[in-house]
Amino acid sequence: MTQPLVVIVCPKEFRFTDTAATVETPFLTDVADLRTVWLDFNAPIPDEVLAAHAIILWHGPLIGAAVIARLKNCRVIIRNGVGFDTVDIAAAAQAGIPVCNVPDYGTEEVADHALALTLALYRQLFPLDAEAKRLGWKIETAAKMRRLSTQTFGILGFGRIGTAAALRAKAMGFRTLFFDPYVPSGTHKAIGVERVDSLGELLRRSDTLSVHCPLTAETRGIIGAPEIALLKPGSFVVNTARGDIVQKAPVFAALRSGHLAGAGLDVVEAEPLRTPEEAATPNLIVTCHAAFCSPEGMVEMRSTSAKIARAAVLGAPVWNRVN
Repeated sequence: MTQPLVVIVCPKEFRFTDTAATVETPFLTDVADLRTVWLDFNAPIPDEVLAAHAIILWHGPLIGAAVIARLKNCRVIIRNGVGFDTVDIAAAAQAGIPVCNVPDYGTEEVADHALALTLALYRQLFPLDAEAKRLGWKIETAAKMRRLSTQTFGILGFGRIGTAAALRAKAMGFRTLFFDPYVPSGTHKAIGVERVDSLGELLRRSDTLSVHCPLTAETRGIIGAPEIALLKPGSFVVNTARGDIVQKAPVFAALRSGHLAGAGLDVVEAEPLRTPEEAATPNLIVTCHAAFCSPEGMVEMRSTSAKIARAAVLGAPVWNRVN
């Protein structure tokens, strides 16, 4: 008797998984035929994927409405990660296909990364490193360094990662506040941080803006030139969420003008950086959309996705549904 088909779809340029699916296999080998398909980001979706009963999708390729209409057997699409903006969740819901994500696998890693970028900016680690390697020093960046307890760490988006970042910032001595209209009343009391009622207030009061909201139609480009203008002169922007939440051009312009003292971006709009001019932007730290990375986090993510796929092919309820 033919087993249901589970397909792991991974872009060719990202070798986050292995062809043998060593993490997923123990959860699925007795209930499904498990295969890995490597695709270019914009490549057509092959028949093997279209025939799947469960799809585990790494970052890309896009699963739009036209693709979803051709999924005749699919019982679940699982985004191997937190963000699900590469899947048309409305079209999937209309087709009766649950879309699930793995929202908790990289909570520690991304929150740690956000604070690492923040501390690198506040303590001027990279300029000091460069100066020290010139075989002598004058501590030219001393005026840019700040005592953390005098600074306000503002968080946009207070889900799992935003909350974890708040606890870390609070432990480091920052005054910590957040804006998120969707979290329950009293959340700030439980965590011991301050809540503000508008994005404008968050921006005006923050010395560092740390972005932790999902990419949705509402949040796409939500931080642009008017919002950056509301930030204090000499403030920092940190983004470990999604690049398209923060508009790249006004951030780079504010770094060049000096309105922003620095930016720490694990993600950028239309990533990666496109030109030498972008890469030469002053006071900019960029990492490679890698905040989620750790061996432990990757195993946790892949295991969770495999467990959801197993439930789906067995006809059991799935969890972490976003549509």
